[in-house]
Amino acid sequence: MLQTYFHQIIASLGDDPERPGLKDTPKRAAQALQFLTQGYTQSIDEVVNGALFPATSDEMILIKNIELYSLCEHHLLPFIGKCHIAYIPDGKIIGLSKIARIVDLYARRLQVQENLTKEIADTIQQVAQAKGVGIIIEAQHLCMMMRGVEKQNSIMTTSVMLGTLREDPQSRAEFFNLVHRG
Repeated sequence: MLQTYFHQIIASLGDDPERPGLKDTPKRAAQALQFLTQGYTQSIDEVVNGALFPATSDEMILIKNIELYSLCEHHLLPFIGKCHIAYIPDGKIIGLSKIARIVDLYARRLQVQENLTKEIADTIQQVAQAKGVGIIIEAQHLCMMMRGVEKQNSIMTTSVMLGTLREDPQSRAEFFNLVHRG
């Protein structure tokens, strides 16, 4: 079905979807879009897959520079960036790779960065039952770079703080210091 729509889009742009360079483009574009939006077909239970482990640590855990790729829900153009995630465990930790998979679960949907940041934070909080969660996403939006105002060097930063990272200025400062440290 998507393939048919891409065929029609190419034709409506004024090109011939049957010419050699475009003949298989509708199929490839449909497959690419399905991959880029696979977050709709996954559940948090599948992604975490029980990878919660007992822990005695109650110190901040930080994972920096998790790459993310998403599609702007307003223009269907990519935004590309990195996500920094911290949480303060309360008796259990999440498997490291599962944190990156949670980012992908939500990034692989049509999104705005503000909502993406909140969805990741809420999910980490819910899954880990953490004392606190902090998320920062820094991303460049092709909808702003390739069209409209065409600002090539703009970076959007969003953050969400929950629990201890919202309420305790010292924990919050530690998070920001660790994220911005070389």
